[in-house]
Amino acid sequence: MKKFLFLYKGFEQPTPEIGAAWMAWFGDVGDAMIDPGNPLSAGIEVTREGATALDFGLDALTGYSVIAAENIDAALALAKTNPMITSVVVYELGSM
Repeated sequence: MKKFLFLYKGFEQPTPEIGAAWMAWFGDVGDAMIDPGNPLSAGIEVTREGATALDFGLDALTGYSVIAAENIDAALALAKTNPMITSVVVYELGSM
């Protein structure tokens, strides 16, 4: 099994329906969920020129999870079932 990082984009004020959809999705993913992750709050981007506060809206990274899947296609299939606000960004985690 390979590991994939799911980064969730987009913030909307949580409602009971949004919360229920996420809990159902975590249940559906089952044993493939290695680390359910955590929500993220507003961030700051640091560059050589300085630091800039990032807006917390539809383009913001708002959480992450680590998922086990056979390959990228299987990971993408799981991502498509996510109750995303804007999108899910998927990266395969390399090993060192």
